[in-house]
Amino acid sequence: MLRLPSFRYFQPKTLREALAMKADAGADGMYVAGGTDLYPNMKRRHQEPRTVISLMGIPELKATEGRNDGKGMTAVGPGLTLTQLSVLPSFRRNYSALAHAAELVSTPLLRNMGTLGGNLCLDTRCNYYNQNYEWRKAIDFCMKKDGAICWVAPSSPRCWAVSSSDVAPVMVALGAEFLLVGPQGERVVPAGRFYHNDGINYLTKQPDEILAEVCLPAPDGWHAVYHKLRRRGSFDFPVLGVAAWVRWETGSGKRETRRVSEARIVLGGVASWPQEIPAAGAVLKGTALSDEAIAAAAEEAYRPAKPLDNTDFDLSWRKQMTRVYVTRALKELRGRPARA
Repeated sequence: MLRLPSFRYFQPKTLREALAMKADAGADGMYVAGGTDLYPNMKRRHQEPRTVISLMGIPELKATEGRNDGKGMTAVGPGLTLTQLSVLPSFRRNYSALAHAAELVSTPLLRNMGTLGGNLCLDTRCNYYNQNYEWRKAIDFCMKKDGAICWVAPSSPRCWAVSSSDVAPVMVALGAEFLLVGPQGERVVPAGRFYHNDGINYLTKQPDEILAEVCLPAPDGWHAVYHKLRRRGSFDFPVLGVAAWVRWETGSGKRETRRVSEARIVLGGVASWPQEIPAAGAVLKGTALSDEAIAAAAEEAYRPAKPLDNTDFDLSWRKQMTRVYVTRALKELRGRPARA
């Protein structure tokens, strides 16, 4: 049986209290929200904080619909559980791709505990890393924890653990922004710059910063969808996620005549970060999402997708499925009525 190591537990009531507790704990302290990622990692000795600071007692992190920031963006709390996010009427109406991604995470029990912020900051995963301590010790530890080699690519100087968040690709596709609060004050980071393509240093958020708000763009003329590939219909992490976003030209009416003014394709589960494919979005601009345009975008997404042998399924098959899932996502968008 895997057991948690000993640690001190604090539950602050304000962001200021949480920051002070983290400053006192130093490098030995970590923030936790729902705990569905951190606590299993602690049991496997991936992460070993001596002080755990819960963010779940801070009311402002649980706001269902916060302030409008003046740029047409709506701010929500990262302390919302994934279940709350998936059933909230305003999210199902205005951010259906985000609600759908949330309801695809794991199982109902874990969605009741796991939070939006936790899924956005989810630790990267790998078949060699996500094992218990004794298993990892038997083969020699990897560079992500306690070792000096990447067992996926032994000659590589970097870690290739994979970003397995379902919500993160959607946030990047939507053009969301994140408010971070730390000892030095506040800063706003676009979702696309919140992540590094590195399995170890996968976030640009500093350890002593707190993700305090998630700012979402107003629903004005765009649609987004999310498609997920996994072995089973629930519980499993994605081995491929596709978030597709398109904005229709102003005044677009009938589906036969409207044209795409902007588009984004973001892949999850194939790299250490949610990987936007600018070339795939570029080929859709000015088109009506014809079969030819969709095929061209799917091909552009296929080329840079480089899944490695550190998650489920055969890697070459997963790469082929990039074309299939991008095509499905764009055809779904083509069938949606233009948003006013």
